[in-house]
Amino acid sequence: MAGKGKGKVTSAGVARKASTVLRDGRSSARTRSVAGSALSQATGKSKGKGK
Repeated sequence: MAGKGKGKVTSAGVARKASTVLRDGRSSARTRSVAGSALSQATGKSKGKGK
């Protein structure tokens, strides 16, 4: 298991597509799970709640 800060980081383009998938009501549960995982690895100003 990788230590904190040593995992892979999702690119901005992939994060945008993952966000689109999560907002699309037609996506399957598996697709939403993968998109959520990608966003959890994303960095940037859009990450975090309440900002």
